[in-house]
Amino acid sequence: MVEVRAWALELGFSQIGVAHVDLSGAEAGLQAWLQAGFHGEMHYMAAHGLKRARPSELVPGTLSVLTARMDYLPATLGEDWQQREWATMADPTHAQVSLYARGRDYHKVLRQRLQQLADRLQQAVGPLGHRVFTDSAPVLEVELASRSGIGWRGKHTLTLHRDSGSMFFLGEIYLDLALPPSEPVTAHCGQCRACLDACPTGAIVAPYRLDARRCISYLTIEQDGPIPVELRPALGNRIYGCDDCQLVCPWNKFARRNALPDFDWREPLGHAGLLDLWAWDEATFLKRTEGSAIRRIGHARWRRNLAVALGNALRQDLAPALRERMRAALVAKRLEATPLVAEHIDWALAQTPEAAR
Repeated sequence: MVEVRAWALELGFSQIGVAHVDLSGAEAGLQAWLQAGFHGEMHYMAAHGLKRARPSELVPGTLSVLTARMDYLPATLGEDWQQREWATMADPTHAQVSLYARGRDYHKVLRQRLQQLADRLQQAVGPLGHRVFTDSAPVLEVELASRSGIGWRGKHTLTLHRDSGSMFFLGEIYLDLALPPSEPVTAHCGQCRACLDACPTGAIVAPYRLDARRCISYLTIEQDGPIPVELRPALGNRIYGCDDCQLVCPWNKFARRNALPDFDWREPLGHAGLLDLWAWDEATFLKRTEGSAIRRIGHARWRRNLAVALGNALRQDLAPALRERMRAALVAKRLEATPLVAEHIDWALAQTPEAAR
């Protein structure tokens, strides 16, 4: 494993571990989460049943799972990055995109590098049955990461590492090779409930329990239809994903940077204004999001999210000229809008500072 760790570091990974394929202890929790409907419209989470908790059924012949962590904060990010993120979220004219989505699509980055790691392992040991995953199949990523020593499950349900926080991606290689499992680490959340208290929509309904139907990341990315009216004000200026539970986590003061250029922010996603992004037609959206995870939500959902953010901005005490510019921009796109986007434009136009009180 020493050699494998060295190869992983060369490829940009920060840590690897090995998990056993027996995840039976996670089955009851998975079933309860699905039965509560907390997966919302993510039907693929239920489609494979308990195969999610049974690696050897999902990929027959699997004997162990190699897990990997890749930090995603760009190397150029300053030490005050959390304060800067809070500041941009407080600016109603700013378009807030989740930190992980401002660079290249992580699915592509991790998948390619995990495959390279698997290829090197195969060269060393001979013919090897394997399959690479990165948030791309019914895999219990956090459970595998926790069992393999990558970190512990935080109360926000994400993996936490004592020396690296939670600003990282996870990936897995299912292997038909029996490797010795890594030692899990102890949890260090203690009595802290910062993530629960910070969640804008109350999606973290209890420690270690997330109702995705209320999560802003789910609402802005996974949900295909209208965003529930009662939750729209809580979205603020968040147009793709949400980082609040990670920004407030004390362990993320240790979040690490990654030197890979793939995670450098693509402009204007780190500093864009709502009106700038609202002006993108579909062709511009597709061009500016090429190679980005954002592209997969499509232009209609992108506009839907922006309309909500513009409506939330109109609820604030803006300068009259800026308020009129926002209203005019919304009206200008109303006739060409799909029914989904049109409904959100109408909601946005109905917002006033009085409605925010």
